[in-house]
Amino acid sequence: MGDKVLVTGGCGYVGALVVEELRDAGWDVRVLDALLHGQDEVAGALERAGVHVIRGDLREPAARSAALAEVEAVVHLAAIVGDPACALAPETAHAVNVQATTALLEDARAAGVSRFVFASTCSNYGRMVDPTDPIDEDGVLRPVSLYAEQKVAMEQAVREANGDGFETTCLRFATVYGVSPRMRFDLTVNEFTRDLWADRELQVFGERFWRPYIHVRDAAGAVRLVLESPADAVAGAVYNTGRCGENYRKIDLVEHIQRQVGRGRAVFVHRDEDPRDYKVSFDRIRDRLGFEPRMTVPDGIVEVADALDQGTFGDPFDPRYRNTP
Repeated sequence: MGDKVLVTGGCGYVGALVVEELRDAGWDVRVLDALLHGQDEVAGALERAGVHVIRGDLREPAARSAALAEVEAVVHLAAIVGDPACALAPETAHAVNVQATTALLEDARAAGVSRFVFASTCSNYGRMVDPTDPIDEDGVLRPVSLYAEQKVAMEQAVREANGDGFETTCLRFATVYGVSPRMRFDLTVNEFTRDLWADRELQVFGERFWRPYIHVRDAAGAVRLVLESPADAVAGAVYNTGRCGENYRKIDLVEHIQRQVGRGRAVFVHRDEDPRDYKVSFDRIRDRLGFEPRMTVPDGIVEVADALDQGTFGDPFDPRYRNTP
């Protein structure tokens, strides 16, 4: 293929596998990443594989300009990711997730980029009126966190920028899980698996609230699919990204994990701080783009548990595996 694509946040949890997916498909991949979580090893591995890694901050005009030079497509993943990280540093979250995203969008269009893929989230749906009825892309957005509010606002900006040869797409990812070069253990499936594998007591809040899930490699595959799909299928579009059968309650996750690892104890605790409760439909991305995730949550649990058994992560409780201290 040979087309040049910029992946912002390409050394991150999702980003490293997006880069791998695109590189293997023949794209000429460039990365812009501030290495906020100390991913020097990830960056080095990508460079050895032939990826051009720019160590720079999305907020800096010079970094954006260098990253966008001669680029045909942009995959925008760089962000202060997750509700806890945004709540901990709201000014930084606004500067990165809103101001820098807006600037990147404007700069990309001015630079002649033809396709722009924006990583959004199913958290935009927040607390559904009836969480047992899967919501589609036309459903009401009810963000209940700063992170989701910022994603909703930027989705609107990305969609409004579509047109005149600048094709934009928003992917509302389900909650991601699975093994990645930049591992995270502050994501539900990964965290629950680690804690029960370690024979710890796991405190679970909102055990009957629904959430959708997607394996990190399937998320990367969805990005490649959008980049390689015809314009009339993706320009100006929003896609929930996951699979309908992969909506779970936390109590379901605990049961799957305990069957796999055979140890650990879960304690279910009532708390009102996190009211998100949503079941999501992924029919549109399946029907229009033919997207079918290969992995299921039980597959991911086996993968994470096996990696823990093999000592892949060293100390899996090390703070570097989290987006917050």
